[in-house]
Amino acid sequence: MEQTHPNVALLTRFDPNDPATAADVVAPDFVWHYFNPKLPDLQGDYAGAEGLREFFRKLSNLSEGTFTVNPVSATPVGNELVITQVRNTMLFEGESIAINAVVVWRIVEGRIAEAWDIPAVYELAEPLADPQPDH
Repeated sequence: MEQTHPNVALLTRFDPNDPATAADVVAPDFVWHYFNPKLPDLQGDYAGAEGLREFFRKLSNLSEGTFTVNPVSATPVGNELVITQVRNTMLFEGESIAINAVVVWRIVEGRIAEAWDIPAVYELAEPLADPQPDH
């Protein structure tokens, strides 16, 4: 049986859909970097657990509370970095959308020290299926 890398296991304790979980896993000087030229009001650096909560509050407001992170994969790179692939879903400007993204996590001494959230900004993931198919 293959054992989960400790940094991947650490990330499973953080639920982006519930940023309150950040307090247990992020370093005091944690920084979340978000780059998205199509969302300049959201783009920037967010410091500490409170900064991370602020980022997700803004995202929740922007998506009318519908933003959801759907993990696809997590790949450890050495003993410091983990690259995760996610498919984020949300309601945005009245339309249900899905966006592919990667997050590069830097983990130091058992805490998340830094993360770079890099969404696909020029293409949407496959369209979301109609939740109520016609019969």
